[in-house]
Amino acid sequence: MTLTSTSLYEILYVSTLAPEAPLSVVGDIAAKARQANAERGITGLLIFDGMRFCQQLEGGQKQVLALLERIRQDSRHTNLQVLHHGELVARRFKRFSLGYCLVEDDDVLERMEHMDGQAALDAFAGLLSGLDLDT
Repeated sequence: MTLTSTSLYEILYVSTLAPEAPLSVVGDIAAKARQANAERGITGLLIFDGMRFCQQLEGGQKQVLALLERIRQDSRHTNLQVLHHGELVARRFKRFSLGYCLVEDDDVLERMEHMDGQAALDAFAGLLSGLDLDT
């Protein structure tokens, strides 16, 4: 199946906050990403556990892949691993350009680093059920 210009595409990745980056940078990332994502038609959710990021991005394939490449080049991230990517039937996070929340369980994102495909999506969905989100 070929993606059309109106098809939705998603990426789920995990990365680690660079050792030299202060925790305050996470708020800066979220604030700037909200505006940039809105301009590009990208929605998603960023989860942070104090050390690791897990983010699901959704939008047009070209825009989502370009954003992933910018994130890969961002020195505030290390060890970026794409857990899942592919077509998406409907947006999960249509009400915000970037939702952001913290999780207190330090192990949950570490466990996700060892998953991929549907298992990673299922684990991410499991995280959502415990968060106070208005998606």
